[in-house]
Amino acid sequence: MMKKIFSIGACASLLILFSCKKNFIELTPISTVSTDALYKTDKDFKDAIIGIYSIYQNQYQNMWLFGDMRGDDSWDELVKGTAAAMDNFTINNDDGVINSTWLNYYNIINRANTVLAKIGGTDPAIVKNKDLYMGEASFLRALAYFDLVRIYGDVPMTTVPPSIEEGYTLPREKVAKIYDEVIIKDLLLAESKLPAKFTGSDVGRANQGAAKSLLGKVYLTVKDFAKAEAKLKEVTTMGYSLLPKYTDLFDYTRDEHHSEYIFDIEYEQGIGEGNCFTTNFSPKDPPTAAFYGVTGGQNGNNNPPKSLFDIYPAGDKRKDITAANGFTDNNGVFRPLIPTSNDVQTYTKKYMVRLLANCDSRANWKVIRYADVLLMYAEALNENGKTDEALKYLNMVRVRAGLQEYSNLTKDVARDNIYLERRLELSFEGHRWFDLLRTGRALSVMSKYGMKPHMTVFPLPLSQVKLINNPTIFPQNPGYD
Repeated sequence: MMKKIFSIGACASLLILFSCKKNFIELTPISTVSTDALYKTDKDFKDAIIGIYSIYQNQYQNMWLFGDMRGDDSWDELVKGTAAAMDNFTINNDDGVINSTWLNYYNIINRANTVLAKIGGTDPAIVKNKDLYMGEASFLRALAYFDLVRIYGDVPMTTVPPSIEEGYTLPREKVAKIYDEVIIKDLLLAESKLPAKFTGSDVGRANQGAAKSLLGKVYLTVKDFAKAEAKLKEVTTMGYSLLPKYTDLFDYTRDEHHSEYIFDIEYEQGIGEGNCFTTNFSPKDPPTAAFYGVTGGQNGNNNPPKSLFDIYPAGDKRKDITAANGFTDNNGVFRPLIPTSNDVQTYTKKYMVRLLANCDSRANWKVIRYADVLLMYAEALNENGKTDEALKYLNMVRVRAGLQEYSNLTKDVARDNIYLERRLELSFEGHRWFDLLRTGRALSVMSKYGMKPHMTVFPLPLSQVKLINNPTIFPQNPGYD
């Protein structure tokens, strides 16, 4: 699987090539090695592409802070640094996660730009997978820009490797321009170049289904519902299907590359490629840790509030694994979390996996899975006035959850139910905050938690604002000075 070969991505050539100064967007490598010498063979480009995936491993360790903690399906039950600041809308422009996120994404973009710049003139007889690498680099660059604009709003846009000098003069570009000139174009190219699926050790790399699904989400985000409907419909014809049981999605004794899998950020334990999800989200409760086999730390982050427990209807099979306050042992006895003054009383089980060392979880981060596609498709159909057809795809998700099908709904009622279903289905998978933004509901839902009108975006890193020191081309987001 792809997660098994990420360590190869930290190849010597990449470590030399991208040992960059911490300036602006890490534009130019400090190296005496010619980049031309590092991009000759098919393996050179494959190593470079896998190097891009490896940065995503690092970046997506923090995606829960943006996608979950910022929304209303998660709260910081005990005050813990950045998580509390995200939860309470008090995040500062000098926060470490705000800065590292910026640098990670622009490091991804720089690497993808370099691959695309170098691969154009190569001989296909030597670089036999030229189209594949072009497709992957384009997909990975599009995902980076998509995340950037959803987090920061207007950002610098570059599709070629600029010099350091050029980097200091790159202005922030409007979000709409970045969607039109990079994100959508990259995803259209990616879907034309990528294979329908991978096999063997390459499973886990971005394929055509991932490109089409992300493009559908992009169209939905920019409210081009006609194109969203058409693109997401294509995904429904590609052979994906829901797993029979919702809980199988989070059973890490099984292969994570199943019929519902579309694109994950891949992790593996025991080889230096694990993540901190299990450590971060496990409560400091000895019986719970023993039951799940979680050794090392338990940080008690990303807690479901009572309001999330309450929205699940009776009989919803997703509730117990999404929002828990205990566990049922092997004898069928429910064991509630032990009440203490220094620990949380709720947690999500979605990332509970046997853990032999601190921050070495094998649980992947699910960027896009088929249920997400079905709900997006239902949303697009409904917005296009095809409510009855939309209910067909909404009901596919509901039936698996053990709930009754909807019928005879108006467009407005269907819309509200699709939004609700996304919460029930996708909580703690990094979607809620971005769904609120995309549908224009963030302020109305989150104002009671401290959100102000300007907080639809996060602050730019103070270090970058100071470095450019030119508010005419690189102003701080309003309200964060």
